[in-house]
Amino acid sequence: MRYTNNGAEDIKIAYIGGGSRGWAWGLMSDLAAAQDMSGSVFLYDIDREAAARNECIGNKMKDLKECRSAWNYKAVETMKEALTGADFVVISIMPGTFDEMESDVHAPEKFGIYQSVGDTTGPGGLMRALRTIPMFEEFAAAIREYCPQAWVINYTNPMTVCVKTLYRVFPKIKAFGCCHEVFGTQKLLGLALEDIKGIQGAQREDIRVNVVGINHFTWLTAAQYKNMDLFPIYREFALKYRDEGFGEKADENWLNRFFDSREQVKLDLFLKYGAIAAAGDRHLAEFCPGSWYLKDEETAHSWGFKLTPVSWRKEDLKNRLARSERLYKGEEEMTINQTGEEGVQQMRSLLGLRDLVTNVNIPNCGQIPNLPLGAVVETNAHFSADSVRPVFAGPVPQSVYPLVSRVCGIQEMTVEAAMGRDLELAFQAFCMDPNMELGLKDARILYNTMVENTAKYLTMYQ
Repeated sequence: MRYTNNGAEDIKIAYIGGGSRGWAWGLMSDLAAAQDMSGSVFLYDIDREAAARNECIGNKMKDLKECRSAWNYKAVETMKEALTGADFVVISIMPGTFDEMESDVHAPEKFGIYQSVGDTTGPGGLMRALRTIPMFEEFAAAIREYCPQAWVINYTNPMTVCVKTLYRVFPKIKAFGCCHEVFGTQKLLGLALEDIKGIQGAQREDIRVNVVGINHFTWLTAAQYKNMDLFPIYREFALKYRDEGFGEKADENWLNRFFDSREQVKLDLFLKYGAIAAAGDRHLAEFCPGSWYLKDEETAHSWGFKLTPVSWRKEDLKNRLARSERLYKGEEEMTINQTGEEGVQQMRSLLGLRDLVTNVNIPNCGQIPNLPLGAVVETNAHFSADSVRPVFAGPVPQSVYPLVSRVCGIQEMTVEAAMGRDLELAFQAFCMDPNMELGLKDARILYNTMVENTAKYLTMYQ
């Protein structure tokens, strides 16, 4: 990498999971719009053909009239080739297939346990973690060997345990995890400002927030627009929409949109606890006792959100594979539409091209004083040249501390279990989850079934 009058050139980005049919295309679009950066993206994936197709798709971006920055894409055979000399490493993988995720999400339903996502917490999140952590041990060791000074950006879930594993294997790694859930809550605060005060045009970036918590279970303890405290406005908004929700009503059309919600869980948690829950309702519900929002599918519907069946994800994958084929053959043209993700902006900041304050997942060095040191937490951080400095967020509010600290402890135990290849310790973490409202006998039956369903990824475990 070298600097010029126009920015930075010859940047090398290693993309682990570079055969992605989705995230990779978004990164390509964001990079093409960053006119003060250019370089090469090395795509590594266990699906070599998928990476090769993305090489072709990415290299077509240079020909688009909207392109502001030319990047070269190259699919490679080995992680070593991708990582050697990299300035940045992006990790975005699917740990296993949707067949394993089908077990993660739907096997617990036979015991009355429902999950709206199943990739972070709950029984599904734990099984996904057991598959993912050994992979991240390999990634961390390879980064330590081939590009120890690179900045590492993780998008893979379960976010917290992935980032924790990177630091456990390579304590000097420069890694952080990115998640856009807080962005959605900032946008909702802007809508509340318009709805209650008639103030239009507030952009997400105009809503300043203090972020505290763990990934997908984040909370805001302060929110401002210019010099206005948004908490009283949000309270009025929450009281107004607590019963019916905010947004489109639940009709037949709405029920087929698995990622929509009417924000009722978010509003309910705020009115209960006085802090703003800052993730999507589908994620927030999974961190609470199952009887609150996920007792059954009808309960979820009554709170204005849907359970996402893995059958939908499989069908969506077919559509994305079909689009990949069209893009590869030139039957469809890529478009440059910035995603709203901040990965490229974070890279620009780390290169010294701008400063940025945004929420990230990094180990706790005191930014949240009432959660364990070293646990991966989500707060704001200040990005500048070759530096990510966490912003002191203050303690998790006492009202939600029992909920957050419990899950934080389970995540720490899960990493210990996976890195020790200890399925019995993992079972203890499994039973402690707030969504696991089962007796130990049934919990053992469910756990053994789920382990068997993902057994080919767990051969190294005891």
